[in-house]
Amino acid sequence: MRIVALLIAAGAACAQSTSPEQLFRDAVAAQQHGDEALAVRKYQELLKRYPDAVEVRANLGAALATLGRYDEAIEQYRAVLAKKENAGLRMNLALAYYKKGDIPKAVVELRTLQAAGPGDTRVATLLADCYSREGQDEQAIELLRPVEAAHPDDLAVEWLLGSAMIRAGHKRDGLERVVRAAREGNRPEAYLLAGQTAQQQLLVPEILHVSPAQAEAAEAHVQEFAALGFAVARLAPDQVALRAVPSLLLGRDPASVVRDVLSDLLEQGHSRRVEESINHLLATMACHAAVRAQRALSLPEMNALLREMERTERADQCNHGRPTWVRLSLTDLDRLFLRGR
Repeated sequence: MRIVALLIAAGAACAQSTSPEQLFRDAVAAQQHGDEALAVRKYQELLKRYPDAVEVRANLGAALATLGRYDEAIEQYRAVLAKKENAGLRMNLALAYYKKGDIPKAVVELRTLQAAGPGDTRVATLLADCYSREGQDEQAIELLRPVEAAHPDDLAVEWLLGSAMIRAGHKRDGLERVVRAAREGNRPEAYLLAGQTAQQQLLVPEILHVSPAQAEAAEAHVQEFAALGFAVARLAPDQVALRAVPSLLLGRDPASVVRDVLSDLLEQGHSRRVEESINHLLATMACHAAVRAQRALSLPEMNALLREMERTERADQCNHGRPTWVRLSLTDLDRLFLRGR
């Protein structure tokens, strides 16, 4: 009797088990509702039954990547790509490597995509960004020039190309592009690069009265000041002439910044005053340049914003620590629009 009861219970459990189709639908629904962890568990359960289901592996990889589990996502993407080529999945694989910080492997995947679709602007810009991160700015420039010619209004391309040019020593051409990206696209980092590159000569040099020790520090660190955009020269034992300042600091009392830098050099041997002043300015600019409520965006602008967020570190919050996006599940949306009531 006991054996019969066990067999009956087992049969009932089998009858009540979820069908593969329903399990897949449940996993997709969980993913669409933003419950990636539940989706992962359901996809993994399906793979135990059907290890060769490529669609399940592809969806599992996407869910894992959303959770930041990039190594596991990469494993799933590679398993699918070993069976069949898919440009979308290879792009996801490249992004997983990119976000993980494995830039050389991201480059390999992006080159494969570029060979298959040389006109894909998204692939080209991401690959150029990878080249720049690896210090290969000339390769980034070579890649981006034809993209710029085909898309002259793409400010993301202008920014990437201009910044690569500046780092490669083509400062005049690069600065033109960076300044345009800064003005038309309100990119704070473009202002930073332009400010570090461009000096504004003062019509009348400003004479700073400092201590002899500070004057000696200014004389000893002329090259460091030049790298920051300042032109300083010692005139007397207690006088320093300020002849040029970074463009970004015009109108922000650069003389006080120089005095603070000299004080730091004497006390600590180094200074971050200029960087802090510029970063403070950039933080203010970033807030004013942000996409604000009630602003209507075109579809290309929305796509460009999302692609840029993918490339930006810590894009989930602004410089004040406020979130830049929130996840809304289908249940949340239904609740907001009073569905089902």
